[in-house]
Amino acid sequence: MRWLKDFQFFLFDMDGLLVNTEILHYQAYIEMLHRRGYKLEWTFLKYLEIAHLDDDNLRNSIYMLFPKLFEDEPNWNFLRGVKNKIYLQLLASSKVELMEGVEDLLKKLNEKKINSCVVTNSSKQMTDLIIAKQPLLKTIPHYITREDYIHPKPDPECYLRAIELYSKKGDRIIGFEDSLRGLKALMKTPSICILIDPKQDPDKEAIMTKDVLHFKSMKDLPKDKLF
Repeated sequence: MRWLKDFQFFLFDMDGLLVNTEILHYQAYIEMLHRRGYKLEWTFLKYLEIAHLDDDNLRNSIYMLFPKLFEDEPNWNFLRGVKNKIYLQLLASSKVELMEGVEDLLKKLNEKKINSCVVTNSSKQMTDLIIAKQPLLKTIPHYITREDYIHPKPDPECYLRAIELYSKKGDRIIGFEDSLRGLKALMKTPSICILIDPKQDPDKEAIMTKDVLHFKSMKDLPKDKLF
C-alpha cells in the first residue's frame, strides 16, 4: 500500500505535528502562572505528557500543584483565556518551524493534488497567524478550527465534521496525530490512524492496535509506504 496513491483524504492535527508551536503553549502557561505568583517547574516533556492526555488532566494537574490557585481563580476557562493571549503574543514574535519531514509530505500532497484538512484545537486567529508564518500550510485546502465544533478531542466531533464537509463518498482516509487525546478522536472515525510521537509512553502503547501505526517523526515515515 502506498499512501499517496491509495488514500484520497489526509487529516492532520497542527500544533506539534505540522508545526513546532507546542513549546509556545508551554511557555505561555509558565508566564500565565508566573503573573499570578506561581512557578511551574515542569520540563517541556513533562508538560507534553500531561497536556496531551486531555484538557481535564492539564487543568487538574495545575490545580493540584497549586491548590491556592484554585481558591483564587477556580474558573479554568478564564486562566486559559489569559494563557491564550500570552500565546498569541509569543506566536506573533516567534519564528514558526515546520516539524521534521512535514515539508516533503505537504509538497507531495500539493504536487499530486490530494485533498487534505487540518483539524486543530487552536482558534482561527491562532491558525491564521501560523499559516502567515509558514506559507506552505496554504497548500492545505481545508481547516477545522476550535470555532467549528463544540466538543474538543478526544471527542471525534471535529474529525467527523471535517470528513462530512470535505471528503467525498468512497474516499479512503488517513489521519495523523501527535497526542493521545487526538489519537482517541481519530480512532472513532473511518480513518487509518498514524501516531507521530518520539516518546515511548505506556498509555499510548496500551491503545496501539494493528490499525494504528506509530512513528517517532514525520521524517521516519517509510518511503515505500508514502510513495
